[in-house]
Amino acid sequence: MKRRRFKQTDTLEVRRASEAVRLRQRAKLLRPGLERETAIRKARQMEVAAHISDWLRSPGLQPPK
Repeated sequence: MKRRRFKQTDTLEVRRASEAVRLRQRAKLLRPGLERETAIRKARQMEVAAHISDWLRSPGLQPPK
């Protein structure tokens, strides 16, 4: 069995940000309820993950000595 491999064109942070935007737009179209809350929660998780990744890559962050 051969693995399907392909190269991503966007960075992980960009993909997370665009997914967060898509989920927020979807949540605006939904009526209040569980599905809407789930979409909002996932969008927030994507945004937080992107911020954490940016923070970890920042030049100000130094490795322990």
